[in-house]
Amino acid sequence: MTKSVEVLVEGGKVSAGPPVGPTLGALGVNIGEVIKLANEKTASFNGMQVPIKINVDEESKEFDIEVGLPPTSALLKAEAKIEKGSGNMLTDKVADLRIEQIIKVAKMKEEGLLGMDMFARVKEILGSANSAGILVEGKPAKDVIALVTESPLKEKIEAEKTELTEDELKELEAERVKLQAAIEKRKQAEEATAQKIMDSMSGKSRSDIKKALEEAGVSAAKINELLPSKGAEEGAPGKPGEAQGAAK
Repeated sequence: MTKSVEVLVEGGKVSAGPPVGPTLGALGVNIGEVIKLANEKTASFNGMQVPIKINVDEESKEFDIEVGLPPTSALLKAEAKIEKGSGNMLTDKVADLRIEQIIKVAKMKEEGLLGMDMFARVKEILGSANSAGILVEGKPAKDVIALVTESPLKEKIEAEKTELTEDELKELEAERVKLQAAIEKRKQAEEATAQKIMDSMSGKSRSDIKKALEEAGVSAAKINELLPSKGAEEGAPGKPGEAQGAAK
């Protein structure tokens, strides 16, 4: 009888610890050999979480490993050479990809997508890129969806073109660095604006400070960081986030 174990591992860095080791221990299989083969088979997904299925013959202890594909978001981040997507896709664009890279991810994830043809599958990947704050062809990914049936994107999708030249890759890297610098600059400006408002409104109610921050364009994430709601009393004077102290 064959016993199958499905786990999510980091590509090329599978270890005998959880979740692999404890799961296989009861099956009497050579864990060292399993780890070695798993790392060999997932090496190309270095740095990404990838699903694997380990099939073990309970009598002979022979095994084989089937490697699945990482989530679409992980494949896009790998193409974009970023560790995480945007925290605010409306204001922060973390990288720029070419349509060839979107086609590449669509081909890799083909069996797991709903689209009946490459155009539909490319649109699905563009949707994921948009959620991650990744530009495509220098435009918001959601805007590119309407362009996939027009030249020059149409011809590239029909040909399922996935390769980029060295010069194109260098251009994308330069654009990524530029976008990351823009995000950092925006965050510093937001921090300075927020701090100025906080200092000028010391002693004001939380709701008044929050309103001033919102009107100044400070993001919800930054406002929540500066004005934690826990323990705050709306309309109570004092420091943001603190309840009004007892009367002296």
